[in-house]
Amino acid sequence: MADENMIALEQAQAIVLDHVEPTEPIRLPCWRAVGFPLAADVATDIDLSPFANSAMDGYAVRAADLAGASPEAPVVLDVIGHEAAGHVFEGTIGAGQTVRIMTGAPMADGADAVVKYEVVEVLDGDGNEGSRVRFTAPIAEGENVRAAGLEAHAQEVVMRAGETVTAAGAGLLASAGAAEVEIHRRPVLGIISIGSELVAPDRVPARGQIRDANSSALMASALQAGADARFYGIATDDEDEISAKIHQAMAECDFVITSGGASAGDYDYVTALVRREGEVLFDRISLRPGKAITFGLIGGVPYLGLSGNPAAAAVGFEMLARPAIRKMLGFRDLVRPVQSARVTHDVKKGQQRRFYDRARVERDDATGELLVSEASSQNSALLGTLHHANCLLMVPEGLKGYQAGDEVCCVRIDIEEGAVL
Repeated sequence: MADENMIALEQAQAIVLDHVEPTEPIRLPCWRAVGFPLAADVATDIDLSPFANSAMDGYAVRAADLAGASPEAPVVLDVIGHEAAGHVFEGTIGAGQTVRIMTGAPMADGADAVVKYEVVEVLDGDGNEGSRVRFTAPIAEGENVRAAGLEAHAQEVVMRAGETVTAAGAGLLASAGAAEVEIHRRPVLGIISIGSELVAPDRVPARGQIRDANSSALMASALQAGADARFYGIATDDEDEISAKIHQAMAECDFVITSGGASAGDYDYVTALVRREGEVLFDRISLRPGKAITFGLIGGVPYLGLSGNPAAAAVGFEMLARPAIRKMLGFRDLVRPVQSARVTHDVKKGQQRRFYDRARVERDDATGELLVSEASSQNSALLGTLHHANCLLMVPEGLKGYQAGDEVCCVRIDIEEGAVL
């Protein structure tokens, strides 16, 4: 029978995103902003480049002097100077004159083209000042010259808010005079594991106990998404202990996530706590693994209660917490790309929930076609299958499954949001 409180994943995502906002901007060196979106537009304070310069090593000339030059009627010019990058020739090139110039050096006054060094014959001297050189072909005005302002003019925006800074972008920002830029502060995520059966990873569990894997997986997921993670420890199935840890995290973090204590068991206090002290916005999603997910606000701070099953917690984080983190960081693209592939085997499902099965997409060597295969087990207690997966194979609500060869949709959890597939 359908669960009336169960909502679609897209609705849940929209609710979460509606209740988070970008964090406040901070300033930091432009190179430290790599991988993050800018919080404000950046305009250059000068033309880029600030002067016309040579695109190669050669000779700066007046194109008019070489009009009609040919092997049969060469043109000979006097070299009156040498100009390297960082060194400015202060004179002016007149008729019958040229200047030896290096890549990146500013164009001398009077020159309007550069002839590459390899096609110029040195008649006497070493090719520098005082030499005479011969040209056997004409050249067009502006050839081999990079114009001033070629990339941008002064006061022009070179990178807009929301654009992700790349390594090349950091160089562009530096050339525009933006030694420091604004990005949104990394949000702080508080992580709490709930369950009396849990012990720390460095302990050997006794009978009836298990190591806490969720905290490590969720904190790693937070770091991958660009957030800072703080672990507030393991809470036993005690209402007062759970409440104390959640309130401490709420006071110190931008977003709080628990795993465990979110289903309908006798010791699951989380949803009741949020309902009593804040607002529950949903507590069931059409999602497998991970139906029992609670989202709400306590004191205005977003709270996400995930399943205690490791794979279910990881998928819940991927679908709900990761997009929220990206919005808080100012990213434009919030959800992973979806790719079509042909399933290699039958997929049988029999419930009304939407399935996101751990799977792997690979390209067939012979045909180039994308093929996807599910992990052999979809047990929500297993993390190894998710570790080896690169996608989540989606089976929509109400669909009984797929037959081998059917085209299916795969959420690519190994590819960053906004990628073009």
